[in-house]
Amino acid sequence: MSAARPLSEPDLIHRHLEHLRVQRRLAERTLAMYAEAFARLQRACEAQRIGLTQVQAHHVRGWVGQLHGQGLGPRSIAIALSAWRGLYRWLAQEHLVATNPAEGIRAPKAPKPLPKALTVDQAVALAEAQPKPEVMVARAATAAAARRMETEGPWLSARDHAMVELMYGSGLRSAELLGLDVHPGPGAHGWIDLQAGEAHVLGKGSKRRIVPMGAAARRALQAWLQVRASLVAPQDSALFLSRLGRRITAAQWRKRLQQLALDAGLTQHVHPHMLRHSFASHLLQSSGDLRAVQELLGHAHIGTTQVYTRLDHQHLARVYDAAHPRAKRK
Repeated sequence: MSAARPLSEPDLIHRHLEHLRVQRRLAERTLAMYAEAFARLQRACEAQRIGLTQVQAHHVRGWVGQLHGQGLGPRSIAIALSAWRGLYRWLAQEHLVATNPAEGIRAPKAPKPLPKALTVDQAVALAEAQPKPEVMVARAATAAAARRMETEGPWLSARDHAMVELMYGSGLRSAELLGLDVHPGPGAHGWIDLQAGEAHVLGKGSKRRIVPMGAAARRALQAWLQVRASLVAPQDSALFLSRLGRRITAAQWRKRLQQLALDAGLTQHVHPHMLRHSFASHLLQSSGDLRAVQELLGHAHIGTTQVYTRLDHQHLARVYDAAHPRAKRK
């Protein structure tokens, strides 16, 4: 009886793909991406004139570098490496290789996208936007909603104005803003001190910090507190309230801010964290003091704050391109 014929490399890859499809039940899209990764592996082996089972770690490192040099993105390279690691793990189980040459090799890091920030003019327009009550009433879907908005308009506008001014003026996270109470207390996550011009907030990792409030935020908060006093009982602690008199939620604030951006004439999508990004970017552009911005934002590591130097560089590049006579390109 003759020995079984060894499987060819395409047969091995086909068997592995079947294993992934039947045993691992991978999705069709994932299988297609893995098949493409195995095709890349086969082409690389052919170029090196080595067999699939002869691949060593230095080969894989070199191929990763080549893929990166050819413009393949970090995510695509990571998918290829994941496929190769799985293949060689399976080959080891089949006693066809002794080690996994792709183990421990990582794809190049994907560049972190820059946080989106408003321009100074856009941020000021948003902070100063005061929706007219008659416009809000006109947007109401029913007569009852219109009647409610006729009375809600002034207090809602005062609340929104204070929230935008405080978030942009002090660089608070959305959770820090929404967690603020009117006064300090045993269970308070944060509170405001208008006399001192400070906000005491509870940040990430349950770390407390004190941030200054600008004059505009203090004026907006004073106006809101006067309105708020007529809406709730003195013992209610939440600084910012919803229409129902409860602490406003993150989803409610996100939706409300989107509407405020439309009222201010902004065309892009605006979300709460964009106000924090704008605070950091504009402060860094004016001061250049990265350490101060780190402290105000409550970042544990300076590296987290350094992303705003890239935003600042983009601002400088735009100024240069617009103003310098030798920067204009045909």
